[in-house]
Amino acid sequence: MTGIIMFFAALVLLSVGYPVAFTFGAVALFFGAIAAYIELMPNPAFVMVAEEFFSMFSMMPFRIYSIMTNTILMAVPLFILMGIILQKSELAERLLESMGILFGKVRGGLAISTVLVGTLLAASTGVVGASVVAMGVISLPVMLKYGYSKKLATGTICAAGTLGQIIPPSIVLIILGDVFQLPVGDLFKAALVPGLVLVGCYIVYIVIIALIDKKVAPEIVVAEEDKKGSIGRALLAILPPLTLIILVLGSIFIGIATPTESAAVGALGAMVLAAMYRKLTWQIVLDSSLQTAQITAMVFAILIGATAFSMVFIYTGADLIVEEFMMGLPGEKWGFIILSMAAIMLLGFFIDFIEISYIVVPILLPISHAIGLNPMWFAILIAMNLQTSFLTPPFGFSLFYLKGVCPPEVQTIDIYRGVVPFIIIQMMVLASIVVFPHLYGLS
Repeated sequence: MTGIIMFFAALVLLSVGYPVAFTFGAVALFFGAIAAYIELMPNPAFVMVAEEFFSMFSMMPFRIYSIMTNTILMAVPLFILMGIILQKSELAERLLESMGILFGKVRGGLAISTVLVGTLLAASTGVVGASVVAMGVISLPVMLKYGYSKKLATGTICAAGTLGQIIPPSIVLIILGDVFQLPVGDLFKAALVPGLVLVGCYIVYIVIIALIDKKVAPEIVVAEEDKKGSIGRALLAILPPLTLIILVLGSIFIGIATPTESAAVGALGAMVLAAMYRKLTWQIVLDSSLQTAQITAMVFAILIGATAFSMVFIYTGADLIVEEFMMGLPGEKWGFIILSMAAIMLLGFFIDFIEISYIVVPILLPISHAIGLNPMWFAILIAMNLQTSFLTPPFGFSLFYLKGVCPPEVQTIDIYRGVVPFIIIQMMVLASIVVFPHLYGLS
């Protein structure tokens, strides 16, 4: 039971607020020493315990070297760089302003345009924090000004901002591709339809709620002078990021470039777009590079800590306990899927998708192989579930991002209430992928 206790000890420390990477590493070392001591009972001499401990971690340098030379993970910093540069080129602001005018006359049009802009930003940047903050700063005051309810406005922004977790190119999908040992390009293709279905469900919900309660999302009267040229401005705002999306995803889907190569194309394309908007300066390149290095260092530090954690977890035999428990569930396949999805969603309330991907998923993966699950299908289920974790109170990251830029009249409880319908929509889409995988091409 040492490994099981270690798992819950790590969750407690994370909840207290200790840094993720150092928590996993320190907990692994501490419980590794305990495991070595127990292994040599009843006569554990200090020298023997030390030898057992160092033997347990002897493969760690090789694993770290393997992580650092992993070509799949090279796409992570490149996609992050692409997203940060596009954020600094004020792409979101241009998209929101132009599409807001286009959809202004439609009841709920501002919310619909926010979802569509979130979709474009997801496919071109994939940076959740940047998307939520940009739309919170630009779109939220406009929606409140025209009488939109706080719940609908905040919920729409949070939900649209998190689309970057499921719509390719997504950092979540790259990480899951590494964990599952699946081609990232295939994961991108598999995630495209579920992501677009989720977008469609968001828009349908907004239209229905706006028709039922006209006070929630009133119609906006746009002046004639604003209408003139609005289509042209919208096309000018949409075409550049759309071209970048086609270059990045199209090159992967057609098969002329690997995800890492297309990520490099995306980073270069982002710089070209920034230059087109006259926003590309050496200072922006420097700031973007520094932010990319910081985020990438965080991801890889967590990965190294998670590697040490998983080594001790397996050494103690805790993975066999989990496997035996999961295999003994009623309903076998369906029991495993329901419990694993519930566990991931519950953990998503407290810890980030990176920790879940590198700690929880490797525990579930051998069991899914033993049961005979389609790995692509299971990976998409996890990706959709991890996206939901960004919205779930009380620790959903999107909620914090939005609250940081909200006007004073918007309370935290407004945001919590606003995201509930979108969480329900995500769970319904997740359930549809579970029950009808063939509709998504995942059977």
